[in-house]
Amino acid sequence: MNKELEQTFVELLEKHQNIVHKVCRLYTNNRDAHNDLFQEITIQLWKAYPKFRGDAKFSTWMYRVGLNTAITLYRKSKRTIKTQGFETVSFKIKSVEYDDTEEQQLKLLYQAVHQLNDIEKALVLLYLEDKNYKEISETLGISEVNARVKMNRVKKKLKIILNP
Repeated sequence: MNKELEQTFVELLEKHQNIVHKVCRLYTNNRDAHNDLFQEITIQLWKAYPKFRGDAKFSTWMYRVGLNTAITLYRKSKRTIKTQGFETVSFKIKSVEYDDTEEQQLKLLYQAVHQLNDIEKALVLLYLEDKNYKEISETLGISEVNARVKMNRVKKKLKIILNP
């Protein structure tokens, strides 16, 4: 690959790397798994970058590659290994006195989202990123109407999970 292409890719990745971190947070339970997934998504982005035509925004394309990579690995891992959740060891961690209301709310949200299937997780992530339904549909490769319907179903599902 030429240096100009490599430089452009690195700049775009650095600018939008939080997208990859958000996808990793959604599909992993610990720091090592997060780092592994981040690395794998970065590799897949690099491999696919020469084929990026610019039909969509770079960030939209990045979401698509990142989510597809995460979903593929998530499905493979569900078939092979069962991981231990963070909640089972959290009692061993010392807590510091501070207002953790926001953190607890985020934790509840992530716990609820972890109960969703892989496509529903992607929908929630994109929705929380304030992506409009057109961008969500482009990223996930579904129609805009289908994205709206699925999101409404996910909202109802999350209400049930969060308010049993």
